[in-house]
Amino acid sequence: MKKDSILTLVLLASTAVPVLAGPPVVKKAPVVKKEYRLDKKGKKVEYMFIDGIKVHETDPAKQPQPKVVAPKPYDAKAAKAPANAKILFDGSEKSYQNWTDTKGGPTRWKLVDGALESVRKSGYIQSKEQFGSCRLHVEFATPAVVKGNGQGRGNSGVFLMGRYELQVLDSYENPTYPDGQCGALYGRAKPLVNACRKPGEWQTYDITFHRPIFNDKGEVTRRAKFHVVHNGVVIHDNTELYGGTGWRGPHSASEYEKHADKGHLQIQDHGNPVRFRNIWLVELDD
Repeated sequence: MKKDSILTLVLLASTAVPVLAGPPVVKKAPVVKKEYRLDKKGKKVEYMFIDGIKVHETDPAKQPQPKVVAPKPYDAKAAKAPANAKILFDGSEKSYQNWTDTKGGPTRWKLVDGALESVRKSGYIQSKEQFGSCRLHVEFATPAVVKGNGQGRGNSGVFLMGRYELQVLDSYENPTYPDGQCGALYGRAKPLVNACRKPGEWQTYDITFHRPIFNDKGEVTRRAKFHVVHNGVVIHDNTELYGGTGWRGPHSASEYEKHADKGHLQIQDHGNPVRFRNIWLVELDD
């Protein structure tokens, strides 16, 4: 056989061999540690460290700020509710009635120019219906007139099942602790990038949420999971929560607590007149 024929056979053989995919990437569970310190008044304060980084760490050398990226243009087609969606708010007076305060009474939030606007000291607003795993679309706008800085600027939050918070904040040229900036799973995971628009501009969250599952002993058998797209950019890629997002002091977050399979969607009043519109939800099977 000629050499060029041998070479041809070798090349053909090499191209016929399938390329085997590597093993699936398994995300390691974070290492969570706690310690207790005394504050100036002698009160014991809990500090939580996730993979060695303190919750709400403000030192960028220890917890870098997410990279700032350009948000994608508003996609009206993607923002339109599908036929099987539950319309929670569409700007109408009728959909305004889908919301109450946390005790089930009338909300004191305002209906302004087709948007729900938070009213200082009015408390959280919540959906009358309760939901578990879902695909949720929410649009929000922080105040166009900038007041305050850090956590005091355009602060609110979207709480799945009334428990698991995706932070809303004006994080446009407004640094704060990364696990509390816009798009953070509060106290647990900072966003992959900062895709914020300017103050006053409408922004979108597209959230795919899978609820946690507990056994009879109250132990978590499946952790909550978030996939979040902010202004067309992925900021959480199927991120699992290894605990709650509740406030446990300035440097700690809550743990899981067993709860029902469904809960109210809540939006936070944090003293800033943040607006919300076009809120719809598609329930997902577990």
